[in-house]
Amino acid sequence: MIVSDFLKSIAQFDDPRFRRVLWRGLGLTIVLLVAACLLVIFGVNQLLSSPLVAGLIGDQTWLGTLINIGGVLFTIALSIWLMVPVASAIIALFLDEVARAVEERHYPHLPHQTAPKLTDQILVSIKFLGILILANIGALIISLISPLLAPFVFWATNGYLMGREYFHMAAMRRLPRAQAQALFQRHLGSIWIAGILMAIPLTIPLVGLFIPILGAATFTHQFERLRALPSDQTNQCHEQKSHR
Repeated sequence: MIVSDFLKSIAQFDDPRFRRVLWRGLGLTIVLLVAACLLVIFGVNQLLSSPLVAGLIGDQTWLGTLINIGGVLFTIALSIWLMVPVASAIIALFLDEVARAVEERHYPHLPHQTAPKLTDQILVSIKFLGILILANIGALIISLISPLLAPFVFWATNGYLMGREYFHMAAMRRLPRAQAQALFQRHLGSIWIAGILMAIPLTIPLVGLFIPILGAATFTHQFERLRALPSDQTNQCHEQKSHR
């Protein structure tokens, strides 16, 4: 069933809304990275041209040229290192659009859901970026200690974190936080496995850029499938009665 969710998500990449989210995220990422590097270069050049630095160093024309060349190389290196996590965080701003596309194609019976607030989307993106960076730093440390275990630790760690975040994104569109958390706890094993399916492609250059969209779609399918199980329908009825 998990593989079926995954394959249905891949099959929907022909949806224009999926591609629109991808290109929008990539475009904003490139603009952001280039702007950040240009800002650093501008700041360093301003510092070099200040009277204090000029008095200490003297003629710094050669240094300015060197810094500008280094800035270009820095932009390339920074883009390679930050492209996937930054793009993932920016694409996370638009994942509600992906979830709506999945629901309209596969679950047309669901009522229309209003888009979340921009502030909530930004907080989700920042949290997701932090999780990716921390998880990968942790995986890097473990890889230095035990290289043979590194891929498995990377997949397991990122699988859990990504599964948790993506599942909550999908579940909280339709359920209160407490019910979403309860559903997550009941099906932690299958959610973790689905998260590992998302984490494995992160080790392939550029393929990781598709993961936020694929993850949002896959976990939308998984959430709808899990909450339709008889036990979960019963639990939801009991929870609703207890609130009355």
